[in-house]
Amino acid sequence: MSWLLGCDFSSRPTPTKPIVLALGGSNCGRVTLSKIEQIASLEAFEAWLRQPAHWLGVFDLPFGLPRELVEYLGWPVHWPELMAHYASLSRLEIRNTFAAFCDARPVGKKFAHRAADKPAGSSPSMKWVNPPVAYMLHAGVPCLLAAGVHLPGLHDGDRSRVALEGYPGLLAREVLGSRSYKSDDKAKQTPDRLIARKDLIHALEMGQTRLRLRLKLTHAQRDALADDAKGDSLDAVLCLMQAAWAQARHEDGAPDYGLPADIDPLEGWIITA
Repeated sequence: MSWLLGCDFSSRPTPTKPIVLALGGSNCGRVTLSKIEQIASLEAFEAWLRQPAHWLGVFDLPFGLPRELVEYLGWPVHWPELMAHYASLSRLEIRNTFAAFCDARPVGKKFAHRAADKPAGSSPSMKWVNPPVAYMLHAGVPCLLAAGVHLPGLHDGDRSRVALEGYPGLLAREVLGSRSYKSDDKAKQTPDRLIARKDLIHALEMGQTRLRLRLKLTHAQRDALADDAKGDSLDAVLCLMQAAWAQARHEDGAPDYGLPADIDPLEGWIITA
């Protein structure tokens, strides 16, 4: 069986803050959520990825670093070698290196950005706090490479298991603007955020985004997504929608699942950006 999947990733997964996978399929513009899976360790995540299967997945973690940063640091400028070097570093080394880079730059231009960051509205992939996407890259990409999956535009792997970089905030902001719909802080899990989650779910079901796809849910699934105040399950579903968009582009004959033809092979790209 062939799956579409969306992944809300955690660089330090635990039973209370797991990696969340939304699995489903798409047909004639309707995206069906089949199930939600939770994975509580990086080892279990890599084992899941290694399973013989056919899937196209969108993962909420950066797949590359800004070229400006890489060249400044003198790190390898070919993606496989860069990822091997990056994986060899500790998180402390990453933080100290990136902090020194930022400290040497003027206010307002502390971080280097990838080309995809502006159209996606995403955090720079070198950011190590709030959110720690630099650590997500450090934890997640080695799992994908070790499992041998195919990363279009970056790494040739098993084309029955295809991984694309996504960003759920891109789709959420299209519907909600600046309204917040989630928080890991219990004190901030407010009624307003619950209403925002319900509004976002309704918009996805009605197909009210530029992806022009409609999400199909059961009543129980709808309630579970709304009740997840951390938003992890909903973020995984947003990535599932982006995976369905990529599958449709692939079926229409677009190369690399709809990625731009001129993406930087060091930085990668965020699908649908």
